[in-house]
Amino acid sequence: MKTIAFFNNKGGVGKTSLVYHLAWMFADLGVQVVVADLDPQANATSMFLDEERLEELWPDGEHPDSIYGAIQPLLEGTGDIREPHAEDVADNIHLLVGDLQLSGVESELNAQWPKCLDREVRAFRVISSFYRVILKAVEAHDARLVLIDVGPNLGAINRAALICAEHVVIPLAPDIYSLQGLRNLGPTLRRWREEWKDRKSRTPDHAIALPGGHMVPTGYVVMQHAVRLDRPVRAYAKWMARIPGGYHRDILQQNDANKLTVERDPNCLASLKHYRSLMPMAMEVQKPMFHLKPADGAIGAHVYAVQDCYNDFKRLAVEIAKRCGLEGLRPDQCAASAPD
Repeated sequence: MKTIAFFNNKGGVGKTSLVYHLAWMFADLGVQVVVADLDPQANATSMFLDEERLEELWPDGEHPDSIYGAIQPLLEGTGDIREPHAEDVADNIHLLVGDLQLSGVESELNAQWPKCLDREVRAFRVISSFYRVILKAVEAHDARLVLIDVGPNLGAINRAALICAEHVVIPLAPDIYSLQGLRNLGPTLRRWREEWKDRKSRTPDHAIALPGGHMVPTGYVVMQHAVRLDRPVRAYAKWMARIPGGYHRDILQQNDANKLTVERDPNCLASLKHYRSLMPMAMEVQKPMFHLKPADGAIGAHVYAVQDCYNDFKRLAVEIAKRCGLEGLRPDQCAASAPD
């Protein structure tokens, strides 16, 4: 099992869209994927599921089939985590359903974090609850890959979510806000990694499955930049030029990228352009942009845009798989489902 979190301290960079499309692409590549929606806004869940299904999963009262429902008995002191429900979105995609009620867990996760230092068993159960739910979903569906979507903050929910991840991919927009976010993100990941390592060594009950907390920076993806003649527009060009230096300095603690460009930076996993009208079209029919067909409205120039989008995400998925050590991809199967 490989666990990858997609995280940025800055919101609005296309993080959830990236998770959504990569889940579909990895599924096309023959990989069983669990998507864990650990963002209290539940944006990934709303992308995968229609409103009718959401009403069934989020009725008035309790939500036993959501990620919150899975950890609710532990939070209320009536038991440990429930056997989680993972929604079958497609043959190879299984969703741990997000829940707006998850925002109420922040204070409990914050309170239990220091108690791990005192070797309190319940503290370890609470802090590891997301990870143990993910493990159960992986075992139930024989999944090899977990994609974790989190919100854009540095709070206790994200800390508990991020320690579940072996790898962290950072989506970036070419703007000053993303670069400022890197300055917060790098030190925070390093601090969480060291704090969890200390806490994990103090566990009094080795029967509790605990996350590794590795959070290895795997690279960044530049998202949603406009292009003109295959080059970024001038407004974003200067910020793109600063991304390699910011990533190397703040995330990797290296000062070797002064003259490095995004195109030549080995830490840049991809630079994805804004696909303009494809996204609203895809949201309307609730499918990834690279699965759009003429019947969905993808006609004329859109046909070529769909093909470009497909190739971009396939290259990105293959690169992420290579860097994270995920083997057994079936690109031949993926090619068979490529858009016409």
